[in-house]
Amino acid sequence: MSDLFSPEAFADTNAGPLYLQLHRRIAEAIAAGELKAGDSLPSEREMAAMTGLSRVTVRKGVEALVASGQLIQKRGSGTFVAPRVERLEQALSRLTSFTEDMQRRGKQVESRWLARALHTPSPEEIMALGLGADDSVARLERVRSADGVPLAIERASLPAHLLPDPESVEASLYALLLSRGTLPVRAVQRISAANLGPKDAELLGVGTGVAGLRIERLSYLPSGQVVEFTRSVYRGDAYDFAVELKLAPEAERTS
Repeated sequence: MSDLFSPEAFADTNAGPLYLQLHRRIAEAIAAGELKAGDSLPSEREMAAMTGLSRVTVRKGVEALVASGQLIQKRGSGTFVAPRVERLEQALSRLTSFTEDMQRRGKQVESRWLARALHTPSPEEIMALGLGADDSVARLERVRSADGVPLAIERASLPAHLLPDPESVEASLYALLLSRGTLPVRAVQRISAANLGPKDAELLGVGTGVAGLRIERLSYLPSGQVVEFTRSVYRGDAYDFAVELKLAPEAERTS
């Protein structure tokens, strides 16, 4: 590690800004396996002393690596190389549960429950689920993991008359809804980019500010009734969402 942070490595004045040089050297060491998942880096003060760079320059280079998900900073513990995460591709043309999707890939699915209870609905839940002010809503919040790696945080809301006993949900919500004849048959899903806040970043084991995907989904019964309003946060370094596109019939084309 001493070679990685030697002052001579930053002597080339034509190699770009010093913080980018530090960023590049650490990133290349991670890619080459010289720095492995879980390895700790020297403190900011120690890196500044080893490289001859200012602490501001070191901080800027490290923060860029934390933002890209390559490093993790743990309060009171230091800076560590983040574990490598296998990228997963999920089709947007098929309505599946997280459990079903991961099991199809041969992965071990785990859930860490954060909350399962009935609540008075928020204004957003009233609008999304078509509830009355006197109705109740079942809220489910959990961290979803595959092969021990946390990938997503799911926050689902369902009308209480469809899920009066949220504690009965175990591994798969959709498996329970199927057994009760209330499995959704279609959904409208919106995906947007987001930088993870401190709470979500800690739950997913990544650095604050790392890129993530925010997914909002409304799922419908055959009758058209909304059965599920879900707001999920996915790790941006773990997911690619893919959709098949087809050329419109010639009669529908304008150019």
